[in-house]
Amino acid sequence: MSFNFMRFARASHAGALSAVLAQSFILSNQRNGETMCDSGSTSSSNSEAGSLKVEPKDSSAAGFGMMPDAKGDFGRLFPKRQLWQPRVKYPLWDDNWDGKKPELTGDSEQNRQRMRKIRKEGVTRHIILVRHGQYEEDHKDETKKILTPLGREQADLTGKRLREMLDGVSKEFGPCNINVVRVSDMTRAKETADLIAAHLPAVPRAEPDPDLNEGRPCHNIPGGRASPSTIQKTDETHPRIERAFAKYFYRAPFDENKEQDESEGDVDAEEQPKHEFEIIVCHANVIRYFLCRALQMPPEAW
Repeated sequence: MSFNFMRFARASHAGALSAVLAQSFILSNQRNGETMCDSGSTSSSNSEAGSLKVEPKDSSAAGFGMMPDAKGDFGRLFPKRQLWQPRVKYPLWDDNWDGKKPELTGDSEQNRQRMRKIRKEGVTRHIILVRHGQYEEDHKDETKKILTPLGREQADLTGKRLREMLDGVSKEFGPCNINVVRVSDMTRAKETADLIAAHLPAVPRAEPDPDLNEGRPCHNIPGGRASPSTIQKTDETHPRIERAFAKYFYRAPFDENKEQDESEGDVDAEEQPKHEFEIIVCHANVIRYFLCRALQMPPEAW
């Protein structure tokens, strides 16, 4: 199990988004000396021959940054229509990555002052991504893929650590404003979230979100030639995982016109919470995809 901390800063320039992989402790599924990811995460090999010409069931299924109308194959690995295309060419930064960039005024000095105000008075969102604990993999029925004793211990330790963060681990790093615990709709993730939430009784729980379920978000490079089943699985699961990214990864809104009512003794801006945290309990493939997308790296690097 691992913590991945995603920090979405208040400004909209290239430094607006930073990601820190924080290893509090990592206890992965380990059997026979191997570290394993979730079952159901298909990895292609060169031995997987077969036609690449598998059409998606829905013509819009690959429409989230992929090229549904592209023809041919990419490097003889997978269909070009399943290759992610960024809005801004790599390695340039897309400063409107979430569609929430403040509109420019045409006055460079005014724009600079606006960005300074947002950085000073705005809120920074932190997303804590938690992969579920170790689980029973030897079942086809998803509901039977429950946590092992080690997996339950992992989740409990994670909950204790998050409780420390909520309370504040030191004077320098005070209490965290954790707004919500989110979770996928898969059994192993919901069990993990339940054990974590037991340590955070005052933090609201969101309804399980199937968009966060495990799946194959896109192809991986380096990798072998994709099989027809892998191509079909990518068509089926990429749209919802990308939809989940757009749903939860965005900079905090900022009302530039909001004025403090000093006559009513509003709290000074410096004392207002400048950081908000939320926890998302989901799956390895999904977390790796989120990290690549947030860092604006080719998601095929997941």
